Amino acid sequence: MPVRITPNIVERQRLDQLCERDAVHQGVLLRVEPLTAPFLDEILEQREGPILILDQVTDPRNIGAILRSAAAFGAAALVVQDRNTPQEGGALAKAASGALDSVPVLREVNLSRIIAQLQNAGLWTVGLDAGGTRLDGAAFRGRRVALVLGAEGAGLRRLTRESCDEIASVFMPGSMESLNVSNAAAVALYELVRAG
Repeated sequence: MPVRITPNIVERQRLDQLCERDAVHQGVLLRVEPLTAPFLDEILEQREGPILILDQVTDPRNIGAILRSAAAFGAAALVVQDRNTPQEGGALAKAASGALDSVPVLREVNLSRIIAQLQNAGLWTVGLDAGGTRLDGAAFRGRRVALVLGAEGAGLRRLTRESCDEIASVFMPGSMESLNVSNAAAVALYELVRAG
């Protein structure tokens, strides 16, 4: 059943005050409740594709871009650490370009526990790090994968890294040693899908 909404017309400065800094609101603001995230068990049963885990990634634009890539390449969900990850605000939603509606975001306190839960469910957990072996999607054919990506600059934390089944890196034949976390996520997801 459609919900009837009565608009409240205000000055543009009022919208600027209500939105987060640097938000592009285009003159419209709608206050909504956050989407209810499903449980991890439900996602594993009902959705196919890899799971993405972010270890203290803090830039909302990077998270939004990762969500967009996750939707494009058929990822089942995105898992983030609850206390060190920004909320799903305007900047994140804008960068996600609608992917917040199609890729569930799960907030968890302990990523090592989630990695163990995924491993117990049969997923192979791959931490992405510049020093790892070359990520080869063909090696994962027939296996479900969880990709674990670290924070901008700092990378994976020690405990998170040690919890992964393996550490891999994306192939970069050029002169750069690393990629932005959202770019690394897109390349890694493409490698998994390409070989699948």
